Amino acid sequence: MLHVTNGDAAATRIREAGLPGEILPWRDVLHEGPVPDGVPNHELRALRARFLADQGWGNHEKILGELAERDAILAECTEREEVVLWFEHDLYDQLQLIQVLAFVAERDGMGERLAAVIVPEYLGYLNAERFPALFEMRRPVAANQRKLGVRGWNAFRSPDPTRLLAVLGGDTDQLPYLASALTRHLEEFPSSRNGLSRSERQILEALQDGPMQLSGLFRAAHHDVEDPIFLGDAVFALHLQRLAGTRDALLEREEGGALRALRAFEEVRDFWEQRAVITDLGEAVLAADQDWIHIAGVDRWLGGVHLAGTEAAWRWDERARTLLPTAG
Repeated sequence: MLHVTNGDAAATRIREAGLPGEILPWRDVLHEGPVPDGVPNHELRALRARFLADQGWGNHEKILGELAERDAILAECTEREEVVLWFEHDLYDQLQLIQVLAFVAERDGMGERLAAVIVPEYLGYLNAERFPALFEMRRPVAANQRKLGVRGWNAFRSPDPTRLLAVLGGDTDQLPYLASALTRHLEEFPSSRNGLSRSERQILEALQDGPMQLSGLFRAAHHDVEDPIFLGDAVFALHLQRLAGTRDALLEREEGGALRALRAFEEVRDFWEQRAVITDLGEAVLAADQDWIHIAGVDRWLGGVHLAGTEAAWRWDERARTLLPTAG
């Protein structure tokens, strides 16, 4: 038996629960960085490893080796009695889930061995005693669930994000948390109102109450205003550094000047103890008097879409709850 789950915390709980079989953590932050269409798995692994390493989140060769080993273990699952997928309801997990379902779909006979535990709870926060009961509640992954996962994954990787709208316009009940997760992904596209993603907007809104230590800002701008939560602290720091890392910064240190960057060789505490304030430009962008993309440009991958330059090709319309192409 093989258990595939969202990361090391959940893997630890499964191990502590004494469930039989091998445990495979699916370590990748798919909602950040390139996940382009049209490349085979080995090239996608290389792209993901380079992106993750470039953020300071690990050694490139080690990450690449772990991703290759992960895929090899899953590819061998036809030899196992059962593969149990353990995933949560948030964006981070749902993207991993559909990647796994698409991976399995490419291999004959694997789909029939899949079962799933997909819950609206955070597995890493649960006591190990809960896991045997959850394990008994697992259900086979039906063919229509696998097909929806493939459609979702292909749409996520497409350079045309309207394919995600097409998925959302269809029947997604087979994977009950996928629609909300994909919608949250679309909310990371620059707003048609001011160029901010939802995550960026929430950071600036939290700072309107006054200076805040970055550790507290993480909770105020994410945990307190989102359900489900999906960001880890490293990705949240990436958002902060985008807002603070240009000459025309939208936030800065309380005493003035740019935030000290979070680097792998620095003390993490030094970064999170900094106090930030919103700048005058940040207030103007938040009020839609200025457009963040027009000012600073963008260079960000959202799945298979590469947003680049000072006129992003796609914008998220918050009122209409849809994507709009940028004229010209």
